Amino acid sequence: MSRYFRYLLLAIFVAAVLLIVFLQFNSNRSINNLITGNERLLNDLTTKNNLQHLQTDIIILENKISGAVIRGVSVDSTQLKAEIGNIRSTLSSLDELESDVVTDPLVKRLYGLVDEKINYTQEVLDSLKTKGKSSAEKMINSQFGKQLTDSIKSVCTRIDQLHQQTVTSLIEEADSNGKKAKTLGTIMAVIAVIASLFSFSYVAFKVRQQQQLIARLNISEKKAKVAAQAKENFLANMSHEIRTPLNAILGFTNLLQRRNFDQDSKEIILTIQRSGENLLAIINDVLDLSKIEAGMMRIESAPFSIRGLIHSIETMFLLKAAEKQLLLTTSVNSDMPDTLEGDATRLTQILVNLLGNAIKFTASGNIVVKVENNGIIDNTVNALIKVSDTGIGIEKEKLNTIFERFQQAEDTVTRRYGGTGLGLSIVQELVLLQHGTITAESRPGAGTTFTISIPYNISSENIIPIAKPSFEEIAFEGVRVLVVEDNEINQSLIRHLFDNWNLAFEMAGNGIQALEMLKRRQYDLVLMDIQMPEMDGYSATQEIRRTLKLGIPIIAMTAHALAGEREKCLSYGMDEYISKPLREDQLRQLITRFVKIDNPKTNGLSSSTAGPYRRIKLQYLNEISMGNKEYEKTVTKQFMEIIPADLTALQKAWRDGNISLVRQTAHNMKTSISVMGLNDSLNPYLDRLEYEEMDANTFTNVFSHIAHYCEASLEEARQFYTTL
Repeated sequence: MSRYFRYLLLAIFVAAVLLIVFLQFNSNRSINNLITGNERLLNDLTTKNNLQHLQTDIIILENKISGAVIRGVSVDSTQLKAEIGNIRSTLSSLDELESDVVTDPLVKRLYGLVDEKINYTQEVLDSLKTKGKSSAEKMINSQFGKQLTDSIKSVCTRIDQLHQQTVTSLIEEADSNGKKAKTLGTIMAVIAVIASLFSFSYVAFKVRQQQQLIARLNISEKKAKVAAQAKENFLANMSHEIRTPLNAILGFTNLLQRRNFDQDSKEIILTIQRSGENLLAIINDVLDLSKIEAGMMRIESAPFSIRGLIHSIETMFLLKAAEKQLLLTTSVNSDMPDTLEGDATRLTQILVNLLGNAIKFTASGNIVVKVENNGIIDNTVNALIKVSDTGIGIEKEKLNTIFERFQQAEDTVTRRYGGTGLGLSIVQELVLLQHGTITAESRPGAGTTFTISIPYNISSENIIPIAKPSFEEIAFEGVRVLVVEDNEINQSLIRHLFDNWNLAFEMAGNGIQALEMLKRRQYDLVLMDIQMPEMDGYSATQEIRRTLKLGIPIIAMTAHALAGEREKCLSYGMDEYISKPLREDQLRQLITRFVKIDNPKTNGLSSSTAGPYRRIKLQYLNEISMGNKEYEKTVTKQFMEIIPADLTALQKAWRDGNISLVRQTAHNMKTSISVMGLNDSLNPYLDRLEYEEMDANTFTNVFSHIAHYCEASLEEARQFYTTL
């Protein structure tokens, strides 16, 4: 309908233009005719005057001749010639008359009569001169001259009458042309007014229509925001409601696995654990997707060993492959650089998804992971990673849809193998976020090959393998933790874990109880649940920081594993974040990172003592070094070299206005300072540099604090270095 309306509008516009052109043409023609008629009218009026002058001149000449004859005196020949010249000049003006079958004979006759009159007058003067007065009087009295004069007057009168009719006709024609021009002008004015009104109305209609559209768009945008918020709230609630019981299922399953049961009981416990882990994988897929949609999935850049990463992946899946009697092999070409800069976590997530699918959909045969060098340009290597299996394969026409969300190759796949259909979608999103590509080749019954191409910078750093501490041998003597958790099942799980670790703790059911307990007693760390009655974890943390003025480490425990949740927790003053269900090793590692352990046992190796240092904290370094003083010396030296360079880079980036480099450098410093345990003190300031918009004064204040603290920490690091 809108298209036809536009065509109709165009037709009306063209027709109006043509009508105006036509009216303008006719109006111009009428005006031209009016001008021409007026010019002819002026000419005719001039002719009338000339005829009158001619008659007058003839009579004057005749009277002058008669007077001269009566008086008997001669006439001045010069004056006579002048008067005759005037008569002929007046007569010649009649030649400008338009040619006409009626007037032409009259004009010719007038010429003849005037010539005859002039000749007769000359004869009278000649007779007066040669024969005397009586002869001249006789000629005058003969009445011939008078007859000529009367004839001239008669012809002039006749010509004048004929031209009077022409004048009347011209006047009537001029009136007609004037009225016609006026009428056409009025019509054009009316058309112009109508066109203006129509155009104004149309423009006003379109403006009003556009305003209505904008209003509808605003309403739609608000509805979209409300829907997005509702979706986020739903995901948050779903995550919390599922993760809370799942936390207990997986936690107690891990505890049950440590007990001695018969084989059937162990298989039942293992089935429960696998089912719980599968459910957790589904939840994580949904939450990863929400992070990608919200733009909160950040790609980090740090040195990593590609061979070490592939080896870890192989180790992770060897047992699962062996359970299905599958041969899992991995290889990295010799020309592939080992130390790369990129996001090793996301690459691991990609390979875990692909290998998990390969094992799931392969009943027999082998699974192969190959990493190849696909070319190096400007210190950037294009890593080509292929994951091949001999599984069920995919139909050719289905290959284009496998990367879509909630899509699997066949409907029977979901019923037989399970899964949400989100894994490959997330894999593709993660590859694209790293500026890479992913393709799939497959034949039903012959297996599938996924080919990934991701560019990585080649790093000049050497990756030093870090030995993980033996958590089983770490003793938390003298450490007391406050656990703020309202869920009885989670309380029971944490109680079992901490009892097994010989870690002293106390429980608080909500934030208000936690504040009262913190006023009465000193703790080394707080595990803070987020969603609680009476006072939630956010409010409780703010009270601890602002009212109680305590710098105690606070680790958030939340089932809200959504995009931006960690950043939100840190912004409220918490030091770290752990999502539910709690992983035993991850929780223990976090506690070990934030509390001071006086006598950690690490396989009989003695670790360096913390020493009398006010700023640097050597617990984390002691844990990862496992007593290896050479390693401690190496990383301490790296710390002393990197931190001054990072501070200089921060200042230069700010002076150059390179805000992105400021953010990147601040983010990288978090890793650099962690080895000396400075995260608690400096992370809040580095977070401000990384995430906040700053003016010059704010940057100067924040940077000054970081620089001052780093300089004091470097001095302590140098002291520590001399002891190694």
